[in-house]
Amino acid sequence: MPMFTVPERLMSPALAPELMLRPLRYSDEDEWMRVHEANAQWLAPWESEDPLHGPGLTFAQWIRMLRRGEREGTGVVFGMFQQGRLIGQISLGAISYGSMREGIVGYWIDRNHAGRGLTPLAVCIVADWALFYETGPLLHRLEIDIVPSNQRSQSVAHKVGAIYEGVRRQYMYIRGEWKGHECYSLISSDAPGGFTARLLGDTRGEKSHMLS
Repeated sequence: MPMFTVPERLMSPALAPELMLRPLRYSDEDEWMRVHEANAQWLAPWESEDPLHGPGLTFAQWIRMLRRGEREGTGVVFGMFQQGRLIGQISLGAISYGSMREGIVGYWIDRNHAGRGLTPLAVCIVADWALFYETGPLLHRLEIDIVPSNQRSQSVAHKVGAIYEGVRRQYMYIRGEWKGHECYSLISSDAPGGFTARLLGDTRGEKSHMLS
């Protein structure tokens, strides 16, 4: 039985920059490949690998894996769209339930759209859905793990108010070696009115505008 309902889309609040998040699908392959390849050098220093199995999955295999993760309640990957165009990706994975109720957030954005506040907005939208919405997984804690030299990703964590917890030693295999990652967290009690509202400075909350 699924542990959450995958939303058709998540929308930014009315007064925020336009941003739509929706689950990636097979028909996104050409656009996803184009954007990802255009940003290959921009993303390469931070992209993880499997040290035992070499090259990754095909796009179709990856989408099938994503659908299985959604059915099993272990994760979901959203494309980030602006004006109908794919500009990045944000994921919620490694979801656990029971006494922990946590998940890990990862993200990347097209270089031409970086620095506009869109990635922090996407993180907050996903956090609100994952932590507060009855149709979401109703987690307690989200984690963001960052290579220490990735200053842009650190900036995203700081902007959303994530709390630095320390370093995970040799946490992930990246570009031929195991690299330590800085660990940041978001906890549901950090922003009772919602992380998006806090990011936008609206203490009343904007959650009612986000689901469509």
